Amino acid sequence: MATKKTTKVAVPAVGCAEMQQAIIDRLHKGLGTDKDKANNKAWWNATCQAVNELVFEKLTQTHQNHAEKDTRAVNYLSLEFLMGRLLSNNLQNLEVFDVTQEALKGLGKDLYEICDEEPDMALGNGGLGRLAACFIDSLATLGYPAIGYGIHYEHGLFKQEFQDGRQIERPDTWREYGNPWEICRPESIQFVPLYGYVETVYEQGKGSRKVWHAGQKLKGVPWDIPIVGYGAKTVNILRLWESRAHEAFDWDVFNAGGYVDAQTEKSKAETISKVLYPNDSTDAGKELRLIQQYFFCACSVKDILRRFKRANKEEWSLLPEKVAIQLNDTHPTIAIPELMRILIDEEGLEWPEAWEICQNTFAYTNHTLLPEALEKWSVALFEKVLPRHLEIIYEINSQFLTKVVEKKWPGDDAKKSKLSVIEESQPRMVRMANLCVITAYKVNGVAAVHSELVKTDLFPEFHELFPTKLVNVTNGVTPRRWLKACNPGLATLLDESIGDDWVLNLDKLKEILPKATDTAFQKRFMDIKKENKVAMAKIIKEETGVDVSVDAIFDVQIKRLHEYKRQQLNLIHILTLYKRLLEDPDYDMVPRVFLFGAKAAPSYHMAKEIIFALNKIADKVNNDTRINDKLKVVFLPNYRVSLAEHMFPAADVSEQISTAGLEASGTGNMKFSLNGALTIGTMDGANIEMAEEIGAEHMFIFGLSVEEVKALKADGYNPYDYYYKNPELKSVLDWLDSDFFTPSHPGLLSDIKRSLLEWGDEYLCLADYESYVNAHQAIDTLYRDQSAWAEKAILNAGAMGKFNSDRSIEDYATKIWNLKKFPIA
Repeated sequence: MATKKTTKVAVPAVGCAEMQQAIIDRLHKGLGTDKDKANNKAWWNATCQAVNELVFEKLTQTHQNHAEKDTRAVNYLSLEFLMGRLLSNNLQNLEVFDVTQEALKGLGKDLYEICDEEPDMALGNGGLGRLAACFIDSLATLGYPAIGYGIHYEHGLFKQEFQDGRQIERPDTWREYGNPWEICRPESIQFVPLYGYVETVYEQGKGSRKVWHAGQKLKGVPWDIPIVGYGAKTVNILRLWESRAHEAFDWDVFNAGGYVDAQTEKSKAETISKVLYPNDSTDAGKELRLIQQYFFCACSVKDILRRFKRANKEEWSLLPEKVAIQLNDTHPTIAIPELMRILIDEEGLEWPEAWEICQNTFAYTNHTLLPEALEKWSVALFEKVLPRHLEIIYEINSQFLTKVVEKKWPGDDAKKSKLSVIEESQPRMVRMANLCVITAYKVNGVAAVHSELVKTDLFPEFHELFPTKLVNVTNGVTPRRWLKACNPGLATLLDESIGDDWVLNLDKLKEILPKATDTAFQKRFMDIKKENKVAMAKIIKEETGVDVSVDAIFDVQIKRLHEYKRQQLNLIHILTLYKRLLEDPDYDMVPRVFLFGAKAAPSYHMAKEIIFALNKIADKVNNDTRINDKLKVVFLPNYRVSLAEHMFPAADVSEQISTAGLEASGTGNMKFSLNGALTIGTMDGANIEMAEEIGAEHMFIFGLSVEEVKALKADGYNPYDYYYKNPELKSVLDWLDSDFFTPSHPGLLSDIKRSLLEWGDEYLCLADYESYVNAHQAIDTLYRDQSAWAEKAILNAGAMGKFNSDRSIEDYATKIWNLKKFPIA
């Protein structure tokens, strides 16, 4: 094969000898050890510190450049940033990966083993957090001034373990011994008030003003993580807030013998940044979660205004020109009344001016059509924790209903009730999504079909009121991490075939499309896939003890565990195959390995039951010699970015099977296809746009469409109709009532069956079952023709140029943020 001339984006800043010396220096001067005594953890730390010397230099240059240009910047507020590991990513983006690999090899160390020492940053859970991480990577790569704001979780979500098949949550101590990538910034500490009461104060000649007398104060300590853009032309930061007590230790109580009580305030305060998404099934959990969101928003807004005032004094009319605040879902919504509170109560602005500034500063991304995912908080809880903010929300709502809704629909109380920020239920609730839509100057969905459903189904009245406000920005993923770093074999093949600048211009992948029928290219492509499967099989063995064949189809479903994502549909199909194999030992099927990775929210009963059922089915299937290893089921514990980086390249089949109309976008679907997996999926979320780019004939589309889902539900869906109509389906579901998978304990898996029958099958699994089974049969048939399979896999990878987070950020920059690029070189 002829090798194309490649275009280097940048020249490495250091050579092998320089990097080698830098690592040795860090061992000696930074860690107080030497290469003969250091373990791999020390080598990792020293390598990170050596890389930081390059990173911090670029970070300083970026800050100086932005200060000189007085740039408009976007502030991306997200409760999650699922960053994964940074050493490999930073080496790739600094373009010193090969240099560092050679330097460590000369010192007798393997870079990949060193990278494996790094814990995943436990700062997120699923697609929301990973999307935020991709976006801040793209913002830096493209040279846009930006800062990400989040929480510096001590334990993140949780570390997932299985005991007798059931999920057990353990603390994820990702930074127990520190983290070399983060820098504490005590000069930017913020103080956050809570509780207390609001007083109306009258001043001579000035009228009245509100004073919030807080009952408690927290201290927000910022930790900065540099975000290196590809080519290191910009290094932005991710600023994470750690909660601490205003007064961490009470000497008087300690001296009086209250040794534990002396640290009570410290313990309470640190709880706020302890865990991502504290269990909110209790009143105490709800209160903690609300405080957590306010803490993060208050610290971030104060920090944004601090930076603004440093450059612009108190010219508040300039704030929307210099600052854009993007709310990633409804979690940061409290930033809206917080900005209003500061502008009015602390800076002395009148309501109209403050409100105009807010409306021109905030934009909001909606990620869901599920009503339960649109956050609501009880008025009573708001009044207790944030009394002044509740007053501000009441005023925003009053003015909106009287000046906007009444003008559009005079006397229509039903419209006012639906659009109101306050839901007049028992108890009364504050609707955060409504507050976002009323305030934000732009609201975007994250895939074309999702954005249309936001207009027609979720917020139709808001769309009628604000016809230009609701827009679409289809999600994307960064090819730097999700192809170049995680799939070096395929990345090298692309470099040789189309030049290495595809990493900055993913549309160039189209140049491999003519090679889809080239026998030699197919062989190299599939050989790389097999190498990735060999690596994945080794991980499966290490993590679960299960042996799998790399000649089997690797069928993968990895995403947050939720019923609408329909892991339970996958489960009943697995049972269908298993039953067929037991009934007919000669049943002809390509061996299949079903791989799962997901965490269930601690209080989500059905999600946990699905995990339990899959693990119990796996125990039985994987040890049943009667089926000759034709079927294996593996649920990998503690799904995380570093594990996903092996699963995406190894997958043959990507399960994207949510009920049509419920998945906002999905980004796992993009990562799978980018790495040459074929999608089995519904026409939902970004699957629709992927089908347009790839060609639906090169995917395995099944199930009801959005319109058909609506029609079926309108007609009155009865899952029993499908249960009695399909004997195979009935027998599989009845199996769950037995003790076949839970010996001596019949019925332990019955909740799966109940959810699909007695409880109404809300997500229409049984309606889509037959179509799903048929689509899997088509997968089996195609895989037998490896040339035809390779052709489709290449066509999938080559058509993914659109689904690049760089393109998404360019859309945000032009459609929403009005942002300009200011790279440092």
